[in-house]
Amino acid sequence: MRQYSPDLTPPWKKSPPAPEVPADPGLVVEEPTTGFCGAVIGCEAGTVTLEDRFGKHRVFPLEPRGFLLEGRVVTLVRPAASAPVRPARTASGSVAVPGARARVARAGRICVEGRHDAELVEKVWGDDLRVEGVVVEYLEGVDDLPSVVADFAPGPDARLGVLVDHLVPGSKESRIAASVTSEHALVVGHPYIDIWEAVKPSSVGIPAWPRVPRGQDWKTGVCRALGWPAENTGAVWQAILGRVGSYRDLEPELLGRVEELIDFVTDSGGA
Repeated sequence: MRQYSPDLTPPWKKSPPAPEVPADPGLVVEEPTTGFCGAVIGCEAGTVTLEDRFGKHRVFPLEPRGFLLEGRVVTLVRPAASAPVRPARTASGSVAVPGARARVARAGRICVEGRHDAELVEKVWGDDLRVEGVVVEYLEGVDDLPSVVADFAPGPDARLGVLVDHLVPGSKESRIAASVTSEHALVVGHPYIDIWEAVKPSSVGIPAWPRVPRGQDWKTGVCRALGWPAENTGAVWQAILGRVGSYRDLEPELLGRVEELIDFVTDSGGA
């Protein structure tokens, strides 16, 4: 059997295809059926909104050959999606350096107390640290900090910065930090028992971090108080970390200390 096209219009009567034109904002076209002439002010799926010189708005369907552009019949189409704009700043708030390559690592280092601390610093300050060539390492607690500093042997060309949790007067951490006396090592800290607490509660979706009675494991106590899975604090931390998008999600007491360490390690004396 022969196959027939459903369109029985003779070829010589068919209209030639009209050129497709993106409905970019500001483009002035005319809808020939109504004679409405105006500039494109919006384009949604299947429709375009025009505004005439009197400020009147009309919405028309995006149909083939549906508009006149400078007297020519055209088919308006949705404009291509704009390419995403690169952030002008890094997650830490520093001015971004597009295309910058990681600098060869400095001899100096920044040490932080724990894997979670290192992951948070990397997420917020990672771009800055790579540009500056600063490597972040994590300590398994601060009890051995004096020996770690001694083994590192900081000097003018290899400065050492250390970030300590719960660095408050009278704490064990403050006494250990005071034992580090090298002028080429800087030990600073934040007041929080754990780095989790340096994330703003609002960023995590809670009113405040719970108070955990002395003697209890802090992470476990927090998870129990909030109804989070206390048996898998690692997974809980990953969920918390996922809510951190930039420095705006962190408490100022942490932000200032990390910036201080980066400045110390990258100072001309440690270059």
